[in-house]
Amino acid sequence: MSIASYIDHTLLKQNATAEQIDRLCAEAAEYHFASVCVNPWFVPRCVKNLKDTGVKVCTVVGFPLGATTTETKVFEALQAVRSGAQEIDMVMNVCAMKSGNLKAIEQEIQALAATVEGSAILKVIIETCLLTDEEKVLACQIAKRAGADYVKTSTGFSTGGATVEDIALMRKTVGAEMGVKASGGIRDYAAAKAMIAAGASRIGASAGVAIVQAEREENK
Repeated sequence: MSIASYIDHTLLKQNATAEQIDRLCAEAAEYHFASVCVNPWFVPRCVKNLKDTGVKVCTVVGFPLGATTTETKVFEALQAVRSGAQEIDMVMNVCAMKSGNLKAIEQEIQALAATVEGSAILKVIIETCLLTDEEKVLACQIAKRAGADYVKTSTGFSTGGATVEDIALMRKTVGAEMGVKASGGIRDYAAAKAMIAAGASRIGASAGVAIVQAEREENK
């Protein structure tokens, strides 16, 4: 299976332009990436660009801090699926984790899972760089119990990104039946392969084209 099928081709920069988003979609269609991951404002544009290509549209909720209210995240998710998003990457409330309020985290993820059920898959960004290993395990256990489809390492906007060690820990925690997305700082084919070997079932990257081209060179 080509590594392209693992990749969420990502552009979440604050200054992204419509032209750049159109190019992102064209690349995703050409290379058959799993999805494009964009900010909510661009979802309708991507849905139009990617019609009949098989590439899904992914967007973010509570991004990048995760500190908005549950009601706000639910509204964002509902608006996103109504606009045609098929995948939702929500940011966990890291403040709640650091405060020991695990119930609030679980209730929030449950609310988001119920909101998007039947319309989109739900990935929970736990922001591993801000958590202890114990907190990473707790976050993954909560996300699984609350009905999320994936756990994801990072927003790419905090103090660090995905590591092989974190992916292995997350995979061990959630088991084989749940998705694990590695995101943040994955810039080349070697890094992407290492994440997949450690247990990642999806890769979030802005360097998707370079990653696929490197795979093709290796397989010549």
